This record gives sequence, C-alpha cells and structure tokens, in this order.
Amino acid sequence: MKIAILADIHGNLQALEAVLKDIGHEGVDQVIVNGDLVNRGPNNVAVLETLWNENFSYTLGNHDDLVRKWVERDSDLPVAWFSDPFWKATAWVSEQLERTGWLAQLRDLPMTQRLEPENAPSVLISHGSPRHYREGYTERLATDDIKSIAAAFPAQVYVGSHTHSTLDRRVARLRLLNTGAVGSPFNGDKRAQYLILHLKEGNWQADFRALDYDREAALKAYETTGLLEEGGLSAFIFREELNYARSLFTPFFMWTESEGIEQNWETWDRFKLAKAERFASLR
Repeated sequence: MKIAILADIHGNLQALEAVLKDIGHEGVDQVIVNGDLVNRGPNNVAVLETLWNENFSYTLGNHDDLVRKWVERDSDLPVAWFSDPFWKATAWVSEQLERTGWLAQLRDLPMTQRLEPENAPSVLISHGSPRHYREGYTERLATDDIKSIAAAFPAQVYVGSHTHSTLDRRVARLRLLNTGAVGSPFNGDKRAQYLILHLKEGNWQADFRALDYDREAALKAYETTGLLEEGGLSAFIFREELNYARSLFTPFFMWTESEGIEQNWETWDRFKLAKAERFASLR
C-alpha cells in the first residue's frame, strides 16, 4: 500500500502540478490532501478545479476555514480585520472563492482521515493535530501534549502538516510525521514537498519528496492574477514567503502586536532589519 499525502498548497498551481505529476509516476493507491488548499497564493480557483477532477480524500485546514469565516463574517475573527488594509489579500481570495462557488466544498471538508490496514500500525491524518488544525507537529510539541492527543484520538502514526516543515519524530511507541508544504515551504527548501507512506512488511516507510517546479511562474502569478496589486502588503509578504521559503507573515504580525504598532510598509521595513536571519535563503 502506498499513500500520498500532500498539504499546504496555498493556491500555488505550479507546485501542485509538479507534485501531481510525481504522484502519477509513483503508482500510489490513495491520495489525501491534508488541508490548506487555498489562501496565501494567487491561483486558488485553478488549484481547486485541478484537485476536484481527481478522486482524492481531504481534510480541513485553517486557511480553508478562514476564507469561509471571512465571507460569513464569523465572530471568531476580530471585527477590525474586515476593514484593515493588512488583510486585503485574504479578502481578495475569499471573495474570489465565494464568487466562483467553491466555499461550499471547503466548508464540508472533514477534520481527519484514518488508515487502518490489517496487521499494520493505524494512521490518523489531520492538518494540524486532531485537537485543532493550528496545533502542528514539531520537535517543540510537548510530550504531554502528544500523550493527550494519543489518549483522545488513538492511533500509532500521526500525520500532520500546517507548519510547512517536514518531520519524523518518535515518542515512545508513537510516531509523528509532518508532510511539509507543497506551495509555501518554511524550512528553507524552496522545492514543493509532500509525503508518501509505503506499507512494507507491516511497517510504514516515510518517503519525503521534494520537487523542483516553475517557481518563476508561481511568483509571477501574484502579479498577473491581480493579487499583488489588490492584496497590498500581506500579498507581498506571502510572495516573499514563497521567495525565501521562510515563515514571515505570522512572525511579522506577532512582532507588530507585541510592539503595539500597525502592520504597514514602514513597520515591515523595520521588521526586516530586526529579523534579518529570516531572510537568509538556504537553497
């Protein structure tokens, strides 16, 4: 049995196409798309059209839920965000998906997928953890939290995404895997990344895949689709995340909040000076 698990596409059509081509050569039995199909990137409708033409399984990611909450003006989101220029990129994506009728499909995505082959470890797949789609599997996740997850959602292998960085971690008899990101990696590796699980002799082997793709076209799409012009600073930062393969949006937002300052172009320049290490490219 071979299972391909991909996540965090974030509207990056070129990266998705490279991954799907690779999957086609691998002869997998099932493909699971582990959340965050949309937002951050420019080609969200094309990504959804491409995926829905295939017989794939899905889970709900936080960005898939965010665009639905945005359109519905959900009370989970701060009211101030809806008129804040910093959130224009999310508004642009959300309105585009509402206009083209895709929000209904995203709204109905399940939180988890489970694999239970005979005489082999069970696998529970969720965008973050099964407790919350923003609780990602990392080396820093406390052992007590892992034990709590296992007690509430029993399995032997846990596969998550969300952090945009690959992981293979063992805690006692439990194994935590992170797929990495197709469309916007944060581990310094600019290639499109995903995971193949291969069941051999009763054990799961993890094959972390990393693929070159047309990044120039993916970066250019921010301009040609109108996202960069309409989305302002946040769209620019999302493109910089793709350019550097680093997390920038959330650290910038948290830094400005801690400093008690607005998110604007002037504070972005200050952030770049204060956090220069985030702009170092590994590859």
